[in-house]
Amino acid sequence: MLGFLAHRWIIAGLLAIATLCPAFARAALPEETKQQRDQRMAWWRDARFGMFIHWGLYSVSAGEWKGKKVPGYSCMLQQTANVPRDEYTQLQKQFNPVKYDAENWVALAKRAGAKYIVITSKHHDGFCLFDSKLTDYDAMGTLYGRDLLKPLADECHRQEIKICFYHSILDWHHPDAKGERFANYVDHMRGQLRELLANYGPIGVLWFDGEWIPEWTEEQGQALYRDLRKIQPDLIINDRVGRGRQITRAEKRKNVDDTREFAGDFGTPEQEIPGTGMPGWDWETCMTMNDDWGFNKDDHNWKSTGDILRKLVDIASKGGNFLLNVGPTAEGEIPQPSVERLEAIGRWLAVNGESIYGTAASPFANLDWGRCTRKQGVLYLHVFAWPNDGRLVVPGLENKTGKAYVLADKDRKPLAVARPDKGVVITVPATVPDPIDTVVVLEIEGEPRVSP
Repeated sequence: MLGFLAHRWIIAGLLAIATLCPAFARAALPEETKQQRDQRMAWWRDARFGMFIHWGLYSVSAGEWKGKKVPGYSCMLQQTANVPRDEYTQLQKQFNPVKYDAENWVALAKRAGAKYIVITSKHHDGFCLFDSKLTDYDAMGTLYGRDLLKPLADECHRQEIKICFYHSILDWHHPDAKGERFANYVDHMRGQLRELLANYGPIGVLWFDGEWIPEWTEEQGQALYRDLRKIQPDLIINDRVGRGRQITRAEKRKNVDDTREFAGDFGTPEQEIPGTGMPGWDWETCMTMNDDWGFNKDDHNWKSTGDILRKLVDIASKGGNFLLNVGPTAEGEIPQPSVERLEAIGRWLAVNGESIYGTAASPFANLDWGRCTRKQGVLYLHVFAWPNDGRLVVPGLENKTGKAYVLADKDRKPLAVARPDKGVVITVPATVPDPIDTVVVLEIEGEPRVSP
């Protein structure tokens, strides 16, 4: 039997004021100035790249139920295969991640160049990877019998990577998670969130999901946002803490200009990269490496390293972060195809990371040969399509220019820079240094100015 929270939290204070829609900038909380918000968000904005981990009981079923493949995401199997709750919970007795090595997981994220890890503390199935005093449906009730988040959090703190927790508002296991007794479940969820914020040191991000259930309201999300920030004031919380993502989607379908303000610090496009980014709003694209979030033994449709790298660059060029997912096995191993791709990304970032970390969005509306990121006084030209004539055209750039060179060139050998009537032309080597993405650095004076 689940151990439920015996008392109610008192919802105190004013509601948190926040926006979701990319067209509107999030208003700071009354006690938080813009400068304070910028300081709180600074590490996240600089990071640009994080590792998502979807892990839970669904890794035991690995995309099938009773010997049959189940379509859709493996982490949604309980719903898509219509598995009765009592049958699904039997997976808890089979979950025994004896090969789990938190030190290696964090070391892999570091080798990949990721600056933060977001792991599922509890997915929609209600199973908790941590030692929760409010339920027996957690890691302590498995054959493994240990808290799975504590060693990961400890390693993240030791290896200087931000530890962040995903937590689902939707819960298929808790009997009060829908209907008239929903307030009891909210108390339970709040209690578990307090556990996460009390027992694992400083948390970078709380990454909510499952906010689409009809019982959850924007007002509840705003109150939760504010109360969690009281516990850890530096905490960053995504837009799915409230209903704004769902509301603005509906308003967009109706062509209504919704200017209401919603809870959350950043937007969360899923499995897509917004065409023009989300101007005026912090945002992060989360994406799978194959077609699934959790481990699926039959999903071998892996994105290539080149594709993933270019997605990272595309996202950074639009001012966003990239949260790239891995789905470990029930034994606690990250699949080798994921390892190979992460390590390849890390090798590229070891050389070119300067062009990703701490950069701002491109000043150019479109570049037919690639993308651009920037820092003060520097443009990073990410060349996907190397020019056959040796002329890299930077259209419409009006700034006075300085030195140009290939970022991977340790000697920083200068490239010739010419100024025709409009823009800049850089003479580049005949042979492409990196066919996936060669970064050409162009120094400029002042903030970039680009004519149409």
